[in-house]
Amino acid sequence: MKDSVTGPANQGKFQDPARTAKGDVRASVALSHPETLWFNTGTLCNIECRNCYILSSPSNDALVYISESEVRDYLGQVRARGWPLREIAFTGGEPFMNPEMIGMARAALEAGFEVLILTNAMRPMMRKTMRAGLLDLGKTWGEKLTLRISVDHWSEALHDEERGAGAFAKTLEGMCWLRDNGIRMTVAGRTVWGESEAQSRAGYAAFYAEHGFEIDAYDPGATVLFPEMDEGAEVPEITTACWDILDKRPEDTMCASSRMVVKRRGAARPAVVACTLLPYAPEFELGETLAEAERDVALNHPHCAKFCVLGGASCSR
Repeated sequence: MKDSVTGPANQGKFQDPARTAKGDVRASVALSHPETLWFNTGTLCNIECRNCYILSSPSNDALVYISESEVRDYLGQVRARGWPLREIAFTGGEPFMNPEMIGMARAALEAGFEVLILTNAMRPMMRKTMRAGLLDLGKTWGEKLTLRISVDHWSEALHDEERGAGAFAKTLEGMCWLRDNGIRMTVAGRTVWGESEAQSRAGYAAFYAEHGFEIDAYDPGATVLFPEMDEGAEVPEITTACWDILDKRPEDTMCASSRMVVKRRGAARPAVVACTLLPYAPEFELGETLAEAERDVALNHPHCAKFCVLGGASCSR
């Protein structure tokens, strides 16, 4: 299974959590303001995308289904630790493959949190039980529930190039159902095809207008454009001096404001990892409890540099 081993371009880098390859002090990030607790619902997915960073597929159960009771246990830990969370977020795999998805979302909403669910809006979401559950959640909690739909590209041809023939039409069907039932949507796209950001956002704006989707193509929180995550690309290591050089703040990185809970195949209990982007890297596993997960995170992976510090991206909204 994929881990944090780097490719030839970064040979010798990202090895020591305390020091860079040049011997400089590596930057680390404290959990300064926890805002989002992520739950990976399991890596099983109804499709297999060409560039899925977590290798989700109909056969990958490296991360198994997390349960409603396990989610409720962590919600209790949030209260006990006094984390000032705004949001509970669910990702996969495809979250609606997990039969307890509606119950997990309800538990988080009942606890007073906003809920974000990342989904491809395809057949798993459109099953009768899931649609009934979503309608109930939407009716009761309204604006506190958001589904972020994976639309890799605003055009059918390029979206299907990534996700397989017919994927765009099935996702569009799900989005139209969500639109018609007043369930709030945002979109996650990708920047794989060399378009400028302006071109991409204009394309999404036209797509939304064509189908009557109330999504802002020009709001980075409503239409999130993720860069390609190539672990073999050469990237610089982030030292403590980089914050001032880059005019960046540690508090703006994902690991300053979020953690993710995963359950590995064969494990007795879930574990907490530092980042949604590194579910398989053992050095980013912080322990089984939120108390253990409060420790600082060393920026010891290419994704830390390219995606979070240099790219300024965030998986939340």
